[in-house]
Amino acid sequence: MAGGGLAALCAALAARRKGARVWLVDAAPPILRGGNTRHARNMRVAHDGPSALVPDAYSVAAFAADLRRADPAADPALVETLAADSVDLPRWLAGQGVAFQPRADGMIPYSRRTVFLLGGGTAMVNALYRTAMALGVRVRHDTRVEAVTPEGRVTLRRGEARSTVAAHAVVVATGGFQANRRWLAEAFGPDAVGFVNRGTPHADGALLRALLEAGAAPVGEAAHAHIVAVDARSPADDGGIVTRADGMPWGLVLDRDGRPVDDGAHETGSARYSAWGRLVAGCPGALAHVILDAAGVARLGRRVYPPETMPDTDTLARALALDPGALAATLDRAGPAGGPPWHVIPIRPGITFTGLGVRVDAEGRVRDGAGETMPGLFAAGMIMAPGVLGGRYLSGTALTISAVFGRRAGEAAARHAFA
Repeated sequence: MAGGGLAALCAALAARRKGARVWLVDAAPPILRGGNTRHARNMRVAHDGPSALVPDAYSVAAFAADLRRADPAADPALVETLAADSVDLPRWLAGQGVAFQPRADGMIPYSRRTVFLLGGGTAMVNALYRTAMALGVRVRHDTRVEAVTPEGRVTLRRGEARSTVAAHAVVVATGGFQANRRWLAEAFGPDAVGFVNRGTPHADGALLRALLEAGAAPVGEAAHAHIVAVDARSPADDGGIVTRADGMPWGLVLDRDGRPVDDGAHETGSARYSAWGRLVAGCPGALAHVILDAAGVARLGRRVYPPETMPDTDTLARALALDPGALAATLDRAGPAGGPPWHVIPIRPGITFTGLGVRVDAEGRVRDGAGETMPGLFAAGMIMAPGVLGGRYLSGTALTISAVFGRRAGEAAARHAFA
């Protein structure tokens, strides 16, 4: 198993429980194990009625319909498989040691579509690693899978040392290329070097590119991604959900050159995060500033990065390197009604995952350009998720995709190994 997040862990556990000998090879050090899963908090699952974990009902048909609306071009087989298999996920993951947050304790918001993880994604990752190692899965951190052939030859690199091992089957679960600024610049333009990668710094797309060069069929588009607005003061990598910016609907957003940026729909729901991510990605330098008055700040609540306060418009103009007169005219025309002091949040695009992957069937078998499966080669998680989501997103589905297709790919890889 190449990777260290939920998809790789589910694949490793599923294959091991089928009797296969399993290596899990992860480029990350132990302290960063878990990939983007560490930053997650819930997953979307279908269910027939209320349970201890989720209220009301959310049918398989409703889940599948939501997926088709999110991406009409999604692979129908993958959509139906994802929705149907999601029903069993809480039970199966609990059997691997994962704990979920009961809704009766009042600690989670209402959601009939998602179940919440007790302790968040990091607790889930830790539980799955404990179970995997207890079952005899061999875990190798700080080790990169550099190449995989359809014949099962796997090239590993640890530091400067390289080695080649033979495997009966390989599951690639290494995500997209959101940590690779050069590839982002190729896909989104030169300003993409300033995009914030919200997750693991090890999602560099090296194995994705290697699979495509080896003949795997692509799915999705390199220039598609799940992007949200984040605080520009966030770390370049691995900041997670706490870096997400807000305040755009309650203030004035200016691009780097002082021009107002408008979302058109004036979105105030949860979709505002991704809507503003795309808008800021199109701004000069992929940078903008949210300008708030006192009323706007009051709606923000507590933030990891508090707004910067400017006592007057001249101070704001100097801070943003803008002409004071032009800025004053813009604020008089379109700014928050409360006036100074101004409260400023710099924002950039924050990328969660990219929208190019490899095409697979419902068992996770990688397909080539002719539509044939590549024997012994499987993929799971966000490296194949574009077949379901494209560059769009449906909240809570990243973990569902990783767990469902990780489990399926692991079981299919074990069957292939024993054939």
